[in-house]
Amino acid sequence: MITWLHLNWVELAGTIFAIAYLYLSVRENIWLWPVGFLTSSLYLIVFFQSRLYADMGLQGYYLVVSVYGWFHWMGHRKEPQLPETNIPTLSINLSQWMKYLSLLLVLTIVFYFVLKYLPAYIDLPDSDLPLGDAFTTAGGIVATWMLAQKILENWLVWMVINGFSLGMYVYKELYITVFLFIIYTGMSVVGYYKWKKHMSSKPEPSHKPGL
Repeated sequence: MITWLHLNWVELAGTIFAIAYLYLSVRENIWLWPVGFLTSSLYLIVFFQSRLYADMGLQGYYLVVSVYGWFHWMGHRKEPQLPETNIPTLSINLSQWMKYLSLLLVLTIVFYFVLKYLPAYIDLPDSDLPLGDAFTTAGGIVATWMLAQKILENWLVWMVINGFSLGMYVYKELYITVFLFIIYTGMSVVGYYKWKKHMSSKPEPSHKPGL
C-alpha cells in the first residue's frame, strides 16, 4: 500500500482536488478556479508520465483559464466577501452551438496531426491514442471556455468528453483517474440540471453569449 501511494500520490492528490473543483463548479462557487489551478498542475505531471501529451497540454490551458475565470467571476460577485458570483447563467442557440461544434472539430483535427507527427521531431515517445487524446483535449478547451462564460451547455459537452475519457483512462490503466471520471460524468448531469433550475429562477439576462 505504501509503495502504491508512493508511485501514485500525484494522481491521488489530483483526484482529490478535482472532486473539490467539480463540487465548487456545480455550486457556482468562485473558489473553483484556484482549486482547478492546483488540479491542473498535478494532472500535467500525470499525463506527461502517461504519454497523453494533448491532455498534458490541456492542463496548461486550464491553468490560464483558471486565472481568467477567477478574475472574470471576481468582478461579478454579489458581495465582495462572498464566494458566489452574480454572473448570469446563459444558454446558447442552434447557431451558436454550430460555432462551438465547428471549433471542436477543427481543434480535434489540428491536435490529431500534432500528436501523430510532432513527438518524433522532439524526441518523445509516440502518443498512444492520438485521435482520442485530440478529441478530449479539444472538447476540454471548448467546455472550459463555456464554463468560464457561465454557459449552461458546458455541462452537455462535459458529459460527452468525460464519458469518452473514461475509456481512454481504462486503457492507460489510470484507475484512480477512471474513478474520478465516473464521478465527473455523473456530476456533469447533476451540474446541468442544477444550473438549469437556478437559471429558470432568474430573470433573462440582457446580453447573449458569444463564441
